[in-house]
Amino acid sequence: MFDANPPHSNLLRSILEPLLEDFQYWFQRSRLLLETETLPFLSDEQRADLLARVVSAQQEVATAQMLLDATHGQVGIESEVMRPWHDLVAECWQVAIRFRVQASIEKGL
Repeated sequence: MFDANPPHSNLLRSILEPLLEDFQYWFQRSRLLLETETLPFLSDEQRADLLARVVSAQQEVATAQMLLDATHGQVGIESEVMRPWHDLVAECWQVAIRFRVQASIEKGL
């Protein structure tokens, strides 16, 4: 008989769900920063490129979340698929840090 919810699916789900939620959180924060703040250290092209990559990554993560839900945790994600997401989050963190440093300097802190 086929087990619709094998034990490893619970482990996989317990690891992947929060990880995918974290990606969505950081991509949303990055998107908000890119869409609403003045970032003079980025050219218009750099900003548009980064924003496009964030939006694309959000869609990819949303798709992965849907697949995980649709298969009840029986599908995994290759690390090669997630690596660009990790790299993009790190790139966005660097932009956010630079933004905060610049804002602190402008405020004279």
